[in-house]
Order: sequence, then C-alpha cells, then structure tokens
Amino acid sequence: MVSRFRLLSDAQWSLIQPMLPKPTGRPGRKFSDARMMLEGIIYRYRCGIAWRDLPEVFGPWQTVWTWHHRLATEGTWDRIVQTLIAQADAEDIVDWSVSVDSTIARAHQHATNTTRPQGDRSNYTNVGVEPPDHGIGRSRGGLSTKIHQLVDGNGLPLVTVITPGQAGDSPMLLPMLEQLRVNRPTGRPRTRPDAVRGDKAYSSRAIRTHLRSRKIKAVIPEPSDQQGHRKRRGSRGGRPVGLDADDYKSRNVIERRFCHTKQWRGLATRYDKHAIVYRAAVLIHATIAWTKRLSDTS
Repeated sequence: MVSRFRLLSDAQWSLIQPMLPKPTGRPGRKFSDARMMLEGIIYRYRCGIAWRDLPEVFGPWQTVWTWHHRLATEGTWDRIVQTLIAQADAEDIVDWSVSVDSTIARAHQHATNTTRPQGDRSNYTNVGVEPPDHGIGRSRGGLSTKIHQLVDGNGLPLVTVITPGQAGDSPMLLPMLEQLRVNRPTGRPRTRPDAVRGDKAYSSRAIRTHLRSRKIKAVIPEPSDQQGHRKRRGSRGGRPVGLDADDYKSRNVIERRFCHTKQWRGLATRYDKHAIVYRAAVLIHATIAWTKRLSDTS
C-alpha cells in the first residue's frame, strides 16, 4: 500500500486492533482486513471526498462505509476512546485540569437532505441514539453543526458531543461532565476533574454552583454584564468571581485541538447525514491522538 494512504503507525495500530471486530469463524464471505478498513475511513475524512471516490487500494467503498456505519451505531469508538483514556490515566499521563469549548462546522447540502422534524430537541445525554434533528440547525450562517469537547490539560479529548450549530455552549457543560467517566483498575471510576477552564460563555450561576459543590476549581472569567448586575445589587450581589489568570492561559489547548481536528476536511465540513456517523469520525480523530500519545510514551 502506498505510504500516503496510511496514517497509523504499527505502534498505534497495536493499541486499537484488540478492540476492533475479528473473524467469527463461521462460513461466509471473507472477513475484511480491519486495518485496511480503518485506513480507508480515515482517508475519506482526511480528504473530504465522497465514499464512491475512495481509492481502490482500500477495496469496495461500500464495504468501508458499512464498516464505519456499523462501528458508529454500535458505539465501538466510544469504548475504544474510553479504554485508551483509562490506559493513559493508569500511566499518569492525563492532565485533569480540563478545558471546554465548541467549534462550528458548516453542513454540506449532501448532509441536509434528510427529514428533520421541527421543534424536536436534540439528544445531549444519550450520544448512542440518533437525534431527530440529526445535529443540524439553522442560524444566520446557514445550516451547521457544532462539536463540543472536553479535553484534558494536554488538549486530548475526553468527551465529545454533537449538537445543532445554533445550540448554546453553556447548557452543554454539565451534560459533558456527567459523561466524564474514566475507569480505574481498582475503586470507582474518576468523574471529577481538578479544574474546568472555559470562556465567558460558560459563566453562569448554575455552572459555578455545580463546580463549587463538587470542589472543582472554576477557571471561567465573568462577563461585564454579569459584573455590572452583581455590583448594582450591592451586598446582595455576592462576592466577586475569582479568576486564576495564569491558569486561564492554558485554555488554548482546546483551540489547538479543534485546529488539529479541522485539518480533516471531512470534519471541517460535515458531509454525513447522521450525527452518530459524523461523531464517530470525530472519535476516530480522538483515537489517533490518544494512540499517538500512548505510543510516544511507551
């Protein structure tokens, strides 16, 4: 296989291979090569091409698409990412000062020719169920989708949620924190970060109260309108919000993560009709980031 068609190193592949489907041993059609299928999926999203234009080196494009759709709907990539994060946590390479943010991806016309009932709310808590609106919304910028992520202090993804483009950032933080669950060899899974870094969009009383109740450091600046409202109330407005300005500078790790994610043209522009399939591609990108980190430290 020509080198430009390969992205995964042997070390990265060895971390993923045990968690991908294997031959069942039953008679039938020949089992497709799992590494070739994954490389084909990655190539498609890296280039942003139609599935039918996938190079013949990967085999029939229908087989590659079927693999991707099957693993997406079965939640395989969620399990793989969680396993890799747990392994990284066991090796003490997860920085638990996390950052949160979102990025917009324009939806191509090929992604929007599906029925989207009006008025139905998207699904933020059960990411394994396809939302009625397929995670596509309309705003002044047109049809778009939004990727929300919670990343560790090194910019490696911990939680990924897909919503319509017009969805607010602030309402997504608490559901993402609920989904943060990293298994450990002994004891309970870790669900509480040391700190949460976010921009002014995440400054709300509900978020600050939740973080304070769980003893999580809030590194979130207060918008000027909230400052004015607090000052106008005098002593009833409460104490000024504290902000660790030096710690807040580290929030740029999530901006850099989105820059890396959008280097894949198929993620910078959404071509997939279903949110589950598009999100699975974002998780594949996260998988590559974690395997690179793990293979670099081994």
